[in-house]
Order: sequence, then C-alpha cells, then structure tokens
Amino acid sequence: QVQLVESGGGLVQTGDSLSLSCVASGGTFGYYAMGWFRQAPGKEREFVGAISRAGTVRRYGDSVQNRFTIARDNNKRTVSLQMNNLKPEDTATYYCAADVNTVAGAADRRPEAYDVWGQGTRVTVSS
Repeated sequence: QVQLVESGGGLVQTGDSLSLSCVASGGTFGYYAMGWFRQAPGKEREFVGAISRAGTVRRYGDSVQNRFTIARDNNKRTVSLQMNNLKPEDTATYYCAADVNTVAGAADRRPEAYDVWGQGTRVTVSS
C-alpha cells in the first residue's frame, strides 16, 4: 500500500516562491498518476495540478496556471509542486494524491479519481 508524505509548506509573503514535495513509500510509484489539491478553511477541495505516470501530461487548475509547475521523479518516488508569484488566495493546506488505477496519459482533475492521500502541508501567504 502506497503512503504519501508532503513537505515544504510554510509562511511566505505575496510574490514569493515555495516548493512542495511529496515522497511515496510502498507500491509502484511509476504506475500512478499524481495530483496536488488544496483546501482552504471553509472551502471545498480544489484541484491544483496533476501529472501522468510518465510525466508526459500535466494539467493545472485555472487559478494556478502559469504560476505553478508540477513535476515528478520516478526514480526518487517524488512529485513536486513549484509555486511562484504566490498570492494570499493560495493560502491553504496542500495535499498530494495518487491515482493508483490510472492509465497511460491520464492526469485527472477530479479528487474522486485519487485513491491515496497524504496528510497535507500548510501554506500561508501573507499580504
């Protein structure tokens, strides 16, 4: 059974950059599509980005397009989220998730497509 652990969250200022990382243990990481989601207090979980199992397909949420970049290293069993030009509205807990039943080229935006979730890492952007 795969387990996911996120890291890299913290407190930053508007316009700063931050990189989140998620490391997987167990399972066969290279077979899974991976996603990042976020949830702010009182709001629904929001899609941030997803990457197919070979890294050939990447998708982003509208609010982070052109600011965030998702990447993966299958040898290191990690998926990262580089966040640039951060805004106060990016404040949330960020979750890494694995779609273990994916197919080649898939990078789903829907949280219900993901089977395994990390515990989350908190990002706070001050104005």
